[in-house]
Amino acid sequence: MRVSLFSVRRLLLILGICWLVLIADQALILYWFNLPLKTAVIDSLISNFLLLWACVLIIGMLRYYNAGASRYSNMIILCIVLSIIWVYFNRFVLNFFLEEVEGYSSFLQHSLIIRGSIGFLVLIIAAMLGIIWYGLQEQEQNEQRKKDAEKLSRDAELYKLRQQLQPHFLFNSLNSINALISINPNEARDMVLQLSAFLRNNVSSSENKWISLQEELDHLGRYLNIEKVRFGNRLVTTIECDDTTRELRLPALILQPLVENAIKFGLYDTLGPADIVLKAAAVDGQLQITIQNPYDPDTSSPRKGTGFGLSSVQRRLYLLFGRNDLLTAGGSNHVFTTQVTIPQIQPDIA
Repeated sequence: MRVSLFSVRRLLLILGICWLVLIADQALILYWFNLPLKTAVIDSLISNFLLLWACVLIIGMLRYYNAGASRYSNMIILCIVLSIIWVYFNRFVLNFFLEEVEGYSSFLQHSLIIRGSIGFLVLIIAAMLGIIWYGLQEQEQNEQRKKDAEKLSRDAELYKLRQQLQPHFLFNSLNSINALISINPNEARDMVLQLSAFLRNNVSSSENKWISLQEELDHLGRYLNIEKVRFGNRLVTTIECDDTTRELRLPALILQPLVENAIKFGLYDTLGPADIVLKAAAVDGQLQITIQNPYDPDTSSPRKGTGFGLSSVQRRLYLLFGRNDLLTAGGSNHVFTTQVTIPQIQPDIA
């Protein structure tokens, strides 16, 4: 629960109105007991002003005092002591200002017990409000600390997932470059340039950054250029999305692991060309991306479950959105389909 500046001002306004009502009620009661109106007003103003300071004092003491289970019993004792001190100090001040009023000293003496009991009740109420107020502040601080700790843990896990994905792709690319150096130096040189551009963008991007689908597809294009150098004409890619969909947003660097997974199971376990199809559409206000690749159900591991690329994306989506239903994967009729849904309400990941 967040205690805003507006709520503080509203609380102070409510307490101020309550205090004015208390002053007015006491003045009317004293006037009803045949005290002169001026005397009743002065008595009420002085008494409640001193009582207000006693309330401020006890609330201030509670700010730095936390005795656990004994807090409430100690609070009652403190209120009793303060109410007694207030009664006698109030008596001294009132006699000083109103000693010339006929019969007032006797009336004041007979009303001390009632004044003390009322003062005690007001102090108890003020102390309880102080405990509740500081309790809410402590709860807010604990929730903020918990939120910060969860964010640090989430960011650390997102970073770990990214660091696990990058070496896997880099090792494959370096192995391909090594093989091409002796066979086709020009293609090896081209692949080095493509890899350099891809890694430069990868390093500068953050997993917490939100970008448009068009920007993500541009980055994906660099990755596909590298893979096409590796696989040549065997790798065929098709991207289907309209201009409106390209403006929708998604977390950066989320498509490359999915396409890499599709290439792995579309080319490694099949012969001949493999057509990797990526479709993007707006569905119910969300960005829905579908990736399809051919696979042999008798030899490909997708029939046993998702690979690390899919599981890492699924984990990342959960860390960002707190949902496990945003990524689905499965095969049918020699086609393996991966579908990811990106809500367009950006989570608090900054």
